[in-house]
Amino acid sequence: MVNETTTASKIFDVILIILLAAIALLCVLPLWYTLMVSLSEKSAAAAGIVRLWPIGLNVVSYQQIMRDSAFFQSFWVSIQRVVLGASLSFIVTVLMAYPLSKSTKDFRLRNILMWVLVFTMLFNGGLIPLYQTVKAYGLIDNIWVLVLSGGVPMFNVILVINFFRSLPKELEEAALVDGAGPWYTLFKLFLPLSVPVLATITLFSIVGHWNEFFSGLVFMTKPDNYPLQTYIRQMVVQMDPSQMNNDPETLKRLSEISNQTLNAAKIFIAMLPILVVYPFLQRFFIHGITLGSVKE
Repeated sequence: MVNETTTASKIFDVILIILLAAIALLCVLPLWYTLMVSLSEKSAAAAGIVRLWPIGLNVVSYQQIMRDSAFFQSFWVSIQRVVLGASLSFIVTVLMAYPLSKSTKDFRLRNILMWVLVFTMLFNGGLIPLYQTVKAYGLIDNIWVLVLSGGVPMFNVILVINFFRSLPKELEEAALVDGAGPWYTLFKLFLPLSVPVLATITLFSIVGHWNEFFSGLVFMTKPDNYPLQTYIRQMVVQMDPSQMNNDPETLKRLSEISNQTLNAAKIFIAMLPILVVYPFLQRFFIHGITLGSVKE
């Protein structure tokens, strides 16, 4: 009986591993395909015959990107947005979550504020009032409009609230007995114990700011102020013969690339920062989500 159970367990483990490997492969294939298109020749990409390997291997698209100042300008705008936005979201989220994790006995207005904040998750004033507000504050074509428009992610706040509430109350009571104030308790007790959920919300903020394109499309009127994802959405390779000046090298380079290969190269480069950051925060991800999503 024991042997049959062990055999069944091993079979189940094998099936589970095969299933997870198939899911992982499905996640990796789009990234791989984008890379293969970016490394293929123009005709193969245009004909849609590129599959798992590049056809006519070349790096002309990446050489062209190195000459594209607009791409690097939008890349720099996105880096600024991520650094400022993730830092602001982290600070605001922690400072909001700590008092809201208290009971109504310690913070009487807690329930009222929570209802107000949850209401903002379900309803908003609309795009036109938001645009008028941004314009009234003079934030059109300003990096801060990309940062402040998503500065209070309520989903992240709720995750941190629930994580703080899951911590043993005896720890805070002991700190209060020893004379620790709320600021000392937050920074010396709560934050060191909350690394998993803090890493999780940081990852959410970084990915959210990096991938978001719509606010750049609405609030930025100058292409130089576009974040990277807005630039990628708007990008069109302009091959105007009047601007080529019959330069043989330029003509040769443009004949070897197409919208498909160049855009695939830009998209792949745009994915790299998140692919680099994610492995460092992934080990906290499941733990932070699990503990932060369960309300006591």
